[in-house]
Amino acid sequence: MLPRRQDYGVKRSGGARSGTVINFRSAVNSGSVRRSSAVLPSVLTFLVIVASGGLLLMIEKGMLNSMETPPPRGSGRRLDFMRQVGKNSPAAVDVESQILQEIRNRTIRTMCGQKNMPRSIWSLSPLQRKTLLQHVLVNDQYHFLYCYVPKVACSNWKRVLKVLSGALENVDVNVKMNHQSDLLFLSSLKPEEIRYRLKHYFKFMFVREPMERLLSAYRNKFGEIQSYQKKYGVEIIKRYRKGRAKDAAVTGDDVTFAEFVHYLLDEDAERMNEHWMPMYNLCQPCAVNYDFIGSHEQLESDAEYVLQRIGAPPYVHFPERQTWYKPVTTETLHYYLCSLPQKLLRELLPKYILDFSLFTYPLPNTTTEHCRH
Repeated sequence: MLPRRQDYGVKRSGGARSGTVINFRSAVNSGSVRRSSAVLPSVLTFLVIVASGGLLLMIEKGMLNSMETPPPRGSGRRLDFMRQVGKNSPAAVDVESQILQEIRNRTIRTMCGQKNMPRSIWSLSPLQRKTLLQHVLVNDQYHFLYCYVPKVACSNWKRVLKVLSGALENVDVNVKMNHQSDLLFLSSLKPEEIRYRLKHYFKFMFVREPMERLLSAYRNKFGEIQSYQKKYGVEIIKRYRKGRAKDAAVTGDDVTFAEFVHYLLDEDAERMNEHWMPMYNLCQPCAVNYDFIGSHEQLESDAEYVLQRIGAPPYVHFPERQTWYKPVTTETLHYYLCSLPQKLLRELLPKYILDFSLFTYPLPNTTTEHCRH
C-alpha cells in the first residue's frame, strides 16, 4: 500500500484565498500562532536587523515613503507550546516556520503596497516581464505555477513537475536533468491564458539566504562547470586581475570570490545570469501574488506542504539531496564573506537588498570583531 501523505489540514480541492501572499499551514492552532507570532527572539532579531539595515537603504531610495509602522504584537513571553514540546522538535520547528511565513507575508504586503512597486506583471518593463515568464513553470493538471530560482532546489522541483506530467517515472530516476524539455513555461502561453492561470492557479516559489545562494552559485559554476569558466571566468579574470587583460592562456578556472563580486557590482541586476540574479528580479513577488513562499532552510517540510496543497499523488515525494551535494555551511559562508574587503561587501549588499528585506533574511554580520572569530 502506498504511504499516505502527511495531512497538514489543507483541503486539496480548495483554492488559494485571494488577497494574501502566503497561505500557510494549520497543523497547530492558527489562533494561538497568530496571538504569539512576535514572541520568538530569533524572529525579533530578523525584524530588528532588516529594519535597521536593509530597509534603511530602501528608505534612502524613497521606496518606503508613507509606510506605516505596524503595532507591536505579543507580550514578550516565549510560546508555552515551545517549552512543552522542546525547541528542536518537529512541532516546534513547524510553529517557528509558520511565524516566519506570517512575518514574510506582512513584509511583502507592506513593501509591495508602496506606490512605486509593480501591481501586476503587466506593469513590469518588457525585460522584467520576459525574465519572470521564463521562470514560471505551469502544471495544468494540478493547477499550479512554480517560479523557479536557480540554486534553491529548482532541479529537484523540475523533477517533481516531470513526474507529475508523466515525463519521468519517478523523482529518483538517474538521468541528467534537461532544464527545458518536458516543461511548460508561462512565457509560451498567450496573454489571456497567462491571466487565467495567475488568477486561478496555486502559485509558489522558494527562497534562500541571498549570500548563501550567491556563494553556492560561485562554487558550483566556477569550480565545476567548464562552460561557465570559459564564458564568464575568462572575462572576469581578464577584466579584474592585473596584467591578465590580454593573456590568451587564461582558462577561467581560478576566479576568486572577490573577483566574482567585482564582476557582480558592474552588472545590471536585470541582465544578470539567472544563477546570481536577485530572487526578486526572477520572480517579482510584488507583481505576482504568491500563495506560498517556501524556504531552502525548511526545504523538506515546505516541499511536503506544497505537494499536499497541490494534491500530488502520495507516491510523489520531494527528492533527497544527491550524495555529491556540497552544502554551504555557516562556517563556509562566514569565511568567504569575511575574506572580502569591507568596501566590496558594502557595495554588494544593496544589489540584493530586496531579497534580504522582502524575504526577511538578516544582513550578514561581517564586522571586524565578528570576522576575527
